[in-house]
Amino acid sequence: MATIAAPARPTVSLTAGKLPAWAPWGLLAFSMFISFVIVGVASAGGDLADFNIAGAVALGMLIYLIAITVLSSIAESRRHAVDRLMTALVASAFVLALLPLISLLFTVLVAGLQRFDLEFFSYSMRNVVGEGGGAVHAIWGTLLITLAATVISVPIGLMTSIYLVEYGRGRIAKAITFLVDVMTGIPSIVAGLFIYSVFALLMGPGTSMGIMGSLALAVLMIPVVVRGSEELLRIVPNELREASYALGVPKWATIVKVVLPTSIAGITTSVMLAIARVIGETAPLLLTAGFTQSLNTNLFNDNMMTLPVFAYNSYMQQGTNPDASVARAWAAALTLILIVMVLNLGARLIAKIFAPKMTGR
Repeated sequence: MATIAAPARPTVSLTAGKLPAWAPWGLLAFSMFISFVIVGVASAGGDLADFNIAGAVALGMLIYLIAITVLSSIAESRRHAVDRLMTALVASAFVLALLPLISLLFTVLVAGLQRFDLEFFSYSMRNVVGEGGGAVHAIWGTLLITLAATVISVPIGLMTSIYLVEYGRGRIAKAITFLVDVMTGIPSIVAGLFIYSVFALLMGPGTSMGIMGSLALAVLMIPVVVRGSEELLRIVPNELREASYALGVPKWATIVKVVLPTSIAGITTSVMLAIARVIGETAPLLLTAGFTQSLNTNLFNDNMMTLPVFAYNSYMQQGTNPDASVARAWAAALTLILIVMVLNLGARLIAKIFAPKMTGR
């Protein structure tokens, strides 16, 4: 007797009535392309520096909001369209918060590349009046002054945070915490005036040296290092400390061998935040380190130029060729941003190398 096969049931796709996974991203890319074309045509001058990157991104997100809502309502359902609209609104809020940063980076990159050449990194401004010259003296000054400020502030800030977390109790710890909080809000010009006043009493008025700039930056760095390191030391589990104490390890060795290695990645990040906080300061360095057109690598003798002061001086005193001077100012700003980026990448690499390795069986 022959058997009759049952008719095959139609396959129902679980994704039927839904947009493919790549559709939102493709639509976003297409919206940004349309927006950039519109803004590019509107700024018909042809100069890349005149391109409104923030306006283009904002217009692209607006086009994407309308397009994803309409497309989802047609291809899916009203409920899916509302869900995608709310998701796009949250993403748009994030992009809106980033617009100032995007615009700033774009402007500095476009304007700074005009003088981002070998001469800029190999010559100083000594005997240069118009075009040409470079910022090698300012680059060396920034690196040396920031390095000295880091050497001064990191040990002080780290040991202060260790005291507050591991030893500090009672009124003394509360007083230190209060003073650190007050120092966090000190204007940078006040730190520069303080260091200048101290050296004016010791060495006479008008004294300017690189080490004075380092001390002024250290005053600004210490509270940042203290607050960041303190929070990171507090989140180290007490079980690790107790296990070390149970093995008979003294407290100081527990801090050095257990607590600090466990939080070294976060401490390195807090140090980098402190460096990024002060490396672009101009006001305290104008008062303490001064400015010069020549290369000076001695922190304890004469004035020393830094990149923030170089950019400020180039913009405010444009000389016989304003365009060349402004281009040097933008190049100095771009160099400063790149230095901060390199330092952050280096800090992440150091934290990854020295962070404790989690091994299991």
